[in-house]
Amino acid sequence: RLKPFNRLQVILQHLKMSKHTDLTAEVLLEKRGGAGIITLNRPKALNALNLSMIQQIYPQIKTWEQDPETFLIIIKGTGGKAFCAGGDIRAITDAGKVGDRLAQDFFREEYILNNAIGTCKKPYVALIDGITMGGGVGLSVHGHFRVATEKTLFAMPETAIGLFPDVGGGYFLPRLSGKIGYYLALTGFRLKGRDVLKAGIATHFVESEKLPALEKDLIALKSPSTENIADLLNSYHVKSKVDEEKKFVLDEHMEKINSLFSAKSMEEIVKKLKQDGSPFAIKQLETINKMSPTSLKMTLRQLREGASMSLQDVLTMEYRLSQACMRGHDFYEGVRAVLIDKDQSPRWKPAALEEVTDEFVDDCFKPLGNNDLKL
Repeated sequence: RLKPFNRLQVILQHLKMSKHTDLTAEVLLEKRGGAGIITLNRPKALNALNLSMIQQIYPQIKTWEQDPETFLIIIKGTGGKAFCAGGDIRAITDAGKVGDRLAQDFFREEYILNNAIGTCKKPYVALIDGITMGGGVGLSVHGHFRVATEKTLFAMPETAIGLFPDVGGGYFLPRLSGKIGYYLALTGFRLKGRDVLKAGIATHFVESEKLPALEKDLIALKSPSTENIADLLNSYHVKSKVDEEKKFVLDEHMEKINSLFSAKSMEEIVKKLKQDGSPFAIKQLETINKMSPTSLKMTLRQLREGASMSLQDVLTMEYRLSQACMRGHDFYEGVRAVLIDKDQSPRWKPAALEEVTDEFVDDCFKPLGNNDLKL
């Protein structure tokens, strides 16, 4: 038996540890009132999503979905800068290079989580305060409610790193009005604040400083229905006056976006942009010229096909594309240029759109047999 002093030491050590692990947990899962609350807790990494976070969030959503005492799920990020700036790309890159399973598991489990959010039977409220990109979009956009604030910064910048706008991008992007989704996907254009609502990505807009009060009110709702939750969100939304008068940032360009980005091929989009020759068109050309030609072709087809698919079929398609990227060249080169060496000058292979053959693109979309994503 331990001496009393030693026992006390062990107990203190244990207390210190349990308190310590709670504070440093990468994701906090708690039940408050009628709400299950998911808090992404990697502020230094802008709450980037890694595999262990996915593996904690998924079963918890499934449990809450079955729990008669849980009426809604809230997801948010800590640190004040980001909701979630994306997936843990560095870890995936390292794994992919050496053929580690993580490059398969990460995408597989992330997409299964995206689908769980998209099919969740309980109202799901994402507080997308701050940077919301890539993987962070997947954690929010498929749920019932997305609350943007003046600090929200939304983008799907994947074509710049040799990837494609995944996490169900092929489902929600082509369903935005006109060709906004195609424009966002191909150029990585960033939407800020109220524009995230106006583009149809957020469902509500609430000032950032009002979020704690909103959360408290959501938690306090007694056995709420989806309508009750919508009413509460609406009551906050109508009181939010920040940037109310501002025009949608893409307003004056919508006509051009709708015509220029309706082309069936990337070559045609580029041709149309050149023919248009307006300052806006030239700017888009410059942006598109920096992107991975392979990613651009993959993305355009992903969105065109995804426009008429279910979320499940889209995620299955995107899993195939993710594995094509892991087998290819541009993803590793893009991550090197943008995230590792930060020289911002990726050397894409192939380097021109014309060199990316239809056969190659077809190959990226081929089923993976037993390795296909099963939802």
